[in-house]
Amino acid sequence: MTTTRPAAQATAGPHARWTGPSGRLNTTWHRRALLVFAVVVIAHWGEHLAQAVQIYVMGWPVPEAGGLLGLAVPWLVTSEWMHYGYALVMLIGLVTLRHGFTGRARRWWNASMWTQVWHHFEHLLLLLQASTGAYLAGAVKPTSIVQLLVPRVELHLFYNTLVTLPMVVAMVLHHRRTARDAQDVTVPACSCGTSVRRRAGLVAAG
Repeated sequence: MTTTRPAAQATAGPHARWTGPSGRLNTTWHRRALLVFAVVVIAHWGEHLAQAVQIYVMGWPVPEAGGLLGLAVPWLVTSEWMHYGYALVMLIGLVTLRHGFTGRARRWWNASMWTQVWHHFEHLLLLLQASTGAYLAGAVKPTSIVQLLVPRVELHLFYNTLVTLPMVVAMVLHHRRTARDAQDVTVPACSCGTSVRRRAGLVAAG
């Protein structure tokens, strides 16, 4: 007699993983979820890179350098709600999707996630200042803690680079899961790893 693991229940064992509300987010849907998340994250990072190009290559004044999105919707890129909303969505994605990772891939993903925890806090601080009109350390506009030392454009490009690059490394390692990882019954069967898909094909062929 076979038993079915309830949806959203973590797998048993010392390396238990949360599989998501449907029981599929970090298993059969993990590959698709990661691709969608990666597009969002890299597109945002690209906006910060475009902003840096506008300032340092094209010589635009900082207030006019809003990235590609700022060319189409200038008011949107000045909204602290937009910046905070993105930081929150990214943090939620990093926290929920991490449960599908193991080994070195999980360590790289965790590095990205903990960087985003601080990045999110900085944006929360900016949002609270914009909402209350009370600015940090006597500043004349919303200012984060590290922004007291580093200009905002350069700081948030740095933050997004520190979040994006380890995340990409984690995804590459995850897609190259070893046969040992694939055979670990304490880890949910994931749709991402090449060795997992290869083994499934061999079983089907046999």
